[in-house]
Amino acid sequence: MKAVICEKLGSPTDLVVRELEVPDVGTGEVLVRVKAAALNYFDTLIIQGKYQFKPELPFSPSGEMAGVVEAVGDEVTRFKVGDRVASYAKWGAAREMYVAPESELIAVPDAVPFNYAAGLLITYGTAIHGLRSRARVQPGETVAVLGASGGAGQAAVELGKLMGARVIACASSEDKLAHAKACGADELVNYSEGGFKQKLKDLTDGRGLDVVYDTIGGEHSEDALRATGWRGRYLVVGFASGTIQKIPANLALLKGCDILGVFWGDAVVREPEEYRIDCQHLFQWVAEGKLKPHIHAEYALEDIALGLDDIASRRAKGKVLLIP
Repeated sequence: MKAVICEKLGSPTDLVVRELEVPDVGTGEVLVRVKAAALNYFDTLIIQGKYQFKPELPFSPSGEMAGVVEAVGDEVTRFKVGDRVASYAKWGAAREMYVAPESELIAVPDAVPFNYAAGLLITYGTAIHGLRSRARVQPGETVAVLGASGGAGQAAVELGKLMGARVIACASSEDKLAHAKACGADELVNYSEGGFKQKLKDLTDGRGLDVVYDTIGGEHSEDALRATGWRGRYLVVGFASGTIQKIPANLALLKGCDILGVFWGDAVVREPEEYRIDCQHLFQWVAEGKLKPHIHAEYALEDIALGLDDIASRRAKGKVLLIP
């Protein structure tokens, strides 16, 4: 089988494709033929050794995939050969065959295409966990999404709308905002033009935001928090800007607001039933035609560097996939 391998920490061009033996399946494990694997921002970091997870070399990148069960090990009860599954792998999915513990896999309905299923778990999983479980968004509330055109932000825009919220998309260019608009955003704010806090307040007639979904961190975070209303909820999702924001604690006091961490990767392990419920919501929305994740590009395994460059340079609008 072919696999993308990170043999040394470095840039995307340091990754290589190797021919490996098909792995054996152990007790409680499932062998999956990968139909699609997704790339995310953290893949650009993990290959440099700059991410919170630091797998031992050599390893394959890609933290999520979808495919068909090829073989099952002893004591596997939930899946059989031929079943359609998806997995949050953390890393290791950029290959033709992937071995996962049974507990890691989620059943994928027939009505959900593999390329959608492969890209749903992390960005859309994070969005539904943040908006549903952490912020408890209600219909009619106003949600501002920072970094609205990237994979994580786009997911929050789409799911916010499906949950009945009014969504304000925030991004750094008119092109990115146009993409967010196409994904369903109600209002658009270019935070590179200045006056960010006031623009957000004006769009709520001075009441302030109910929820901020912040995927980028950095210089605009404090303005977004200052634009929240009484008992607003500010979701710390990621730091795509490369800078971790330092929030004055008195703002939480003055606004009676909550600053909530959205650590989806840990929530999957600590709250597996909530994770499965979230996945059922996502797959159902796709099956019903209510959610159609935007695919920015699909690449062969050999072209993974192109996909990672799309993400690192912020050209990607939606999901970047590998098709073995």
